[in-house]
Amino acid sequence: MNLARILYPVRTLGPGERIGLWLCGCSHGCKGCSNPELWQPRKEYDISVENLLKLVRSISDSRRVDGFTITGGDPMEQPEELAKLLPELRTISHDILIYTGYTLAQLREMNSNCVEEILQSAAVLIDGLYVEERNNGCPLRGSDNQQVIFLDESFRGAYEEYMRRGNAIQNFTAGNSVISVGIHSADYPQQLERRLAEKSLLKGGDSDEQQ
Repeated sequence: MNLARILYPVRTLGPGERIGLWLCGCSHGCKGCSNPELWQPRKEYDISVENLLKLVRSISDSRRVDGFTITGGDPMEQPEELAKLLPELRTISHDILIYTGYTLAQLREMNSNCVEEILQSAAVLIDGLYVEERNNGCPLRGSDNQQVIFLDESFRGAYEEYMRRGNAIQNFTAGNSVISVGIHSADYPQQLERRLAEKSLLKGGDSDEQQ
């Protein structure tokens, strides 16, 4: 797999204490994307599914893991690896949320065994391209054209309760960078630049943002 980041505990992209996986590779090129640095795969981010599972289990063996959120990039552009990964993640939690720029209909039209295996293993799919002009603060989605699709209806109640609380942002530190996780408003980059300028931090450090 081509994996840029693994973060825990993620609380702003689904209910509970989650492991977040950010995969590289996306052909959509959405205007205003929060993670354009993840559009192109990078050789240094290559990891086998087996080694990724070792990292995941190093977390789950000693910490509470309520679910997984898999985003990017577009995870559905690595279908073979994802189909291999998801059944193993389900041994830890069946709550697997996947973000993709493809619609569910487009995924079905691919007529791919790997894609069907992914859809059978995932609990929730958030589908569709990010449309900057339709970023209006809808819960758990970057823009209101995207759908929250319950592939496993048993998770509907927990997610609907979570979404009633609205969106939030969670910051992780990584070296000299801050990784901001959650659903950001369309003007978030301008807000961030203004806040950094106010604190005289614009030239002193880097800041990454991501869904």
